[in-house]
Amino acid sequence: MLLSLALIVLLSLTLSQIFIKLKLPGLVAMLLTGIILGPYVLNLIDSSLLDLSLDLRQIALIVILLRAGLTLDLKDLKRVGRPALLLSFIPATFEIIAVVIFAPMLFEITYLQAAMMGAVLAAVSPAVIVPRMIKLIESNRGTNKSIPQMIMAGASVDDIYVIVLFASFVQMAQSNTFSALSILALPLTILSGVALGVGVGSLLVWFFRKIHIRDTIKVMILFSFAFLFIAFQEWIKPVFSISGLIAVMTMGITILKQYVVLAKRLVGKFEKIWVFAEIILFVLVGAAVDIGVIPTVGLKVILLIFIALIIRCAGVLLTLIKTQLTKKERLFVVFSYLPKATVQAAIGSIPLGLGLPGGALILAVAVISILITAPLGAVLIDATSKRWLEVTPIKGLSN
Repeated sequence: MLLSLALIVLLSLTLSQIFIKLKLPGLVAMLLTGIILGPYVLNLIDSSLLDLSLDLRQIALIVILLRAGLTLDLKDLKRVGRPALLLSFIPATFEIIAVVIFAPMLFEITYLQAAMMGAVLAAVSPAVIVPRMIKLIESNRGTNKSIPQMIMAGASVDDIYVIVLFASFVQMAQSNTFSALSILALPLTILSGVALGVGVGSLLVWFFRKIHIRDTIKVMILFSFAFLFIAFQEWIKPVFSISGLIAVMTMGITILKQYVVLAKRLVGKFEKIWVFAEIILFVLVGAAVDIGVIPTVGLKVILLIFIALIIRCAGVLLTLIKTQLTKKERLFVVFSYLPKATVQAAIGSIPLGLGLPGGALILAVAVISILITAPLGAVLIDATSKRWLEVTPIKGLSN
């Protein structure tokens, strides 16, 4: 296993630097590293590490949600208003519906399997978007209309929305039920997860204020409660449906709201953890891909991805109706909602890991979507932001 970890880290970091020099997302290089080192090409990843793959990707997903929760200030969502709120669910909903309609036409899958596939495809990538939006905010580009803030706020909630839907679809697939009652139970699943996260988050804030311990220990405590949420979700599933993932996210949001100084310190810790977690996540997803499947479904998958993207773009434009954005600024928002990577890597292989029908196809779709949309979105965001977004003059400075 040690040799495998060494090869994974060294090759992924080397390829990532090459990709970054080419102005492409480094995470695509990590995905390719997994494919190259995986069992379907060079077979240099130890089987014991592959056996832990599902659990390790689950941990990476928890890191994503905790980071998002500790940085998602609800005031930002309120500040940018209606467009950010609509961006958090309308484009993703449009894309899921598109996949549910067209995927069964292209592949021999059920509507429930198509819904899982749509949920995997629908999330926008914080790994590609957030650093670019922060850079725009720092350079005061587009900030006069709060465009970067709107995109970041909407994208953060978009990921939560999609992950919760995906978890619900997976539960339906495991129980072999897809009914109106299951859909109606979704709000209760979300609300119960929110209540659990708020309750535990509030207790932890009280505990951290009373008991002074190192931030590293606090991170370990947060991880432990996150693991307990997931375990509790599975334990109580026969009796009551609750979202452990939404509880993880809400716990982070609660800590940020009630103890801002601590939240900002913890974010720094999780950013350091994410450096390694990101490598493991994308490499193991790449390793799980059977490249022999891709040639048989490749063209159909690409067609499905672009159909879904077009319908998703229509959803983005719909959310921007009655805003003060120009046509070019609206197109910039559309381009910003193209990249897919982090969430697809975190959840794309779960159906396959659980042995659900269509799991291999869903994983192939997730990987191909990353390879297409992450570079495409990154290039379009970088190219258009400098030409289409105005720089807001800093008060007190004159030309």
